[in-house]
Amino acid sequence: MRCAALGLLLLSAAASAHEVRPAYLELIEEESGEFEVLLKTPMQGDLRLSLWPTFSVATEDVTPVAARRTDAAAIQTWRLRALAPLRGQVVRIAGLEGTMTDALVRVEFLDGTRWTERLTPAQPAAVVPLRESALAVARVYLVLGIEHILLGIDHLLFVLALLLVTHGGWAVVKTVTAFTVAHSITLGLATLGFVRVPIAPVEAVIALSIVFVAAEIVRSYRGSAGITARAPWLVAFTFGLLHGFGFAGALSEVGLPQAQIPVALLFFNLGVEAGQLVFIVFVLGLIAISGASRIRPPLWGKQVLPYAIGTIAMFWVIQRVAAF
Repeated sequence: MRCAALGLLLLSAAASAHEVRPAYLELIEEESGEFEVLLKTPMQGDLRLSLWPTFSVATEDVTPVAARRTDAAAIQTWRLRALAPLRGQVVRIAGLEGTMTDALVRVEFLDGTRWTERLTPAQPAAVVPLRESALAVARVYLVLGIEHILLGIDHLLFVLALLLVTHGGWAVVKTVTAFTVAHSITLGLATLGFVRVPIAPVEAVIALSIVFVAAEIVRSYRGSAGITARAPWLVAFTFGLLHGFGFAGALSEVGLPQAQIPVALLFFNLGVEAGQLVFIVFVLGLIAISGASRIRPPLWGKQVLPYAIGTIAMFWVIQRVAAF
């Protein structure tokens, strides 16, 4: 029963992790009423989401749109002129309502003030306020952090694998704390520019970390306790450092408001921790319910879940290495 209940968590992970990525719109005022515009749109293979910014104020393009692409996004840049002040106007991402992704909008004005907002398919437009507050930035990045961890299937599978191999309430607390501390350290160092690592190899090793812990679960079920069963906090901390670089890579895709970097970084991390805690409570609840059941699956039944976790993670390893 335990394996069957927890196995439901794997259904959304059958293909790949991080399938939902936000779009990003940035406007930087270089001269009064003239903005340098950057629009980053997620791509799936050769297909780009059909998104475009519109404004309630009349605008005109000063330069043609220049386009390029990265591995995961199409990037368009141009310069536009607003024929009236942009403050107090409505910014809309046309086409967002027909997608399953969000869009982060950031506007930087000539006087140094900035505004950041998260648009969603349900709410694809927002009014540019007269002035941005730190509270607004905190709200946006807290939600982004929660969404990132809950949609980051690879990070959740790693946490799930740790919970399956860790026994005892105090051991779980130490393991989860070690993972949290580790990824918070590298998230901060990478985001603030103190450490730089190529994200593609990091993502591949993150997937490999899941394979490693899944194999350790199988070993423990067979009566041969590996290092993860003996010292799960050590494994959680070591691999947690790598997962922090993964979080930093996701945050760099979104971008940070330069005037509110500490606030944005803090609340993104708090969002990650909040989402992670919700997931952990959910899993521990399923484990407690299944543990109270009188049904005891055979050894092969207990191994279904770690083999499924390891298989999915190994697919990610191959997929990510092939993308180098």
